[in-house]
Amino acid sequence: MEFHREEIRTGLVAIKFSIQEGDLVIGWAYLYVLKNDRHPEPYGFLENVYIEKAFRGKGIGTRFIRDVIEEAKKQGCYKLIGNSRTSNESAHAFYERFGFRKHGFEFRMDLIDSKPLQQD
Repeated sequence: MEFHREEIRTGLVAIKFSIQEGDLVIGWAYLYVLKNDRHPEPYGFLENVYIEKAFRGKGIGTRFIRDVIEEAKKQGCYKLIGNSRTSNESAHAFYERFGFRKHGFEFRMDLIDSKPLQQD
């Protein structure tokens, strides 16, 4: 039995959605379009949706999610995966309003001690 490592450069797509108020970036979301051998189509991974506290509740997150969903469709994704911390029940409810459903578990291993740049 032989194990192989193959670096595949298939044109990973990473799209950052952001919003500014003057010179201040007040929110962002990332869509990564990934491919594997299980499906002929790519899938989307929604990551790091963040809105500065002072700007929450103004529809910015809703706009980001709608834009990410539309872009994932344009990219031909067969599914879109999002994640949030287990304790963030308000985020879970937020995603469920758009049709996301809980599906499986996320497993995480921190490889270095990296502090987030966000303020909260």
